[in-house]
Amino acid sequence: MVATQLKSKIKPQKLSDIILAQLEAMIIEGSLQPGEKLLPERELALKFEVSRPSLREAIQKLEVKGLVTRKQGGGTFVCENLLSGFSDPLFELMSNNTESQFDLLEFRHGIEGMASYYAAMRGTPADFEQIQAKHDEIGNSQLEDDFRGEAEAVVEFHLAICAASHNAVILQLARSMSALLADNIAQNLTVLAKRPEIFSKITDYRKRLLNAIVSGQPQKAWGASHRHLAFIEELLLKLTQENSRMERSMRRI
Repeated sequence: MVATQLKSKIKPQKLSDIILAQLEAMIIEGSLQPGEKLLPERELALKFEVSRPSLREAIQKLEVKGLVTRKQGGGTFVCENLLSGFSDPLFELMSNNTESQFDLLEFRHGIEGMASYYAAMRGTPADFEQIQAKHDEIGNSQLEDDFRGEAEAVVEFHLAICAASHNAVILQLARSMSALLADNIAQNLTVLAKRPEIFSKITDYRKRLLNAIVSGQPQKAWGASHRHLAFIEELLLKLTQENSRMERSMRRI
């Protein structure tokens, strides 16, 4: 009798809620990225092997949660500002503050080191192929002699590493910081341009990081990430000090 009463109280999960949970998981893990367009309703229903009404109901629930937006006649898109990170005024302050630039380098030590470690441990051949492709795009951007474009390519390379870590928190946190990190890297490149001979060394450090990850060596990958950033940090400190000395000399004159 009690068992019968318990069964009557436990309601079976709606199919639309099951689909919703799967779509949410895809957004969290990065399979569906901010701004990405979902497959057409018919194709998505076939992929999940569900009816279109159940799929439509799941997408409506995603929309209510603010995870997707629908454009009339244009399809359904994952929202761009899922994790918008810092507010614009704070972005501006941090982008123009010298100390914050070094704080961001320290932040990168932590998150990129962890991401590299877990990417080497958990990455799949498809992940490694994506990381390699993003690494190659950095080389292509350098041909354009555009620091902003190069900085964005570097960020995409590290986001690919974060995705390969298969840690949703690392990926989403790095993604939320991507605009600020691109600004940081572009400013660093502008300063480092005063020493053009070091760019080949930075490229070499990045290649060592790539090789450690794709060869599945977590400790080596973490170390390569640390040495890469430590090299940049040391150079920036040296160049910043040189600039300060030069400014003081000019004031005396």
